[in-house]
Amino acid sequence: MHDILDRRGKRSAEEPAPAPHLTPTQMKVLRCVHSGLLNKQIAYELGMAEATVKVHMTALMRKLNVRNRTQVAVAAGSLGWQLSAGGAAD
Repeated sequence: MHDILDRRGKRSAEEPAPAPHLTPTQMKVLRCVHSGLLNKQIAYELGMAEATVKVHMTALMRKLNVRNRTQVAVAAGSLGWQLSAGGAAD
């Protein structure tokens, strides 16, 4: 029994976590955060209300399993290959 549990633990530690499914708008917001823009600047850039940006930031933090904006930006850096591939146009 312990062998099975040990193998499960090792397997999950070795396998990278799957990338979260982000909407096209969340990808745009993620790119902007990664670029260092503030919510107000993101809202202007994407043509949406600042409150809407905050909603997307909350969703991003939940999906990326992070607690703050800095961690979102760091996570965006680790998802760099996804940010440049496909998704929405800048």
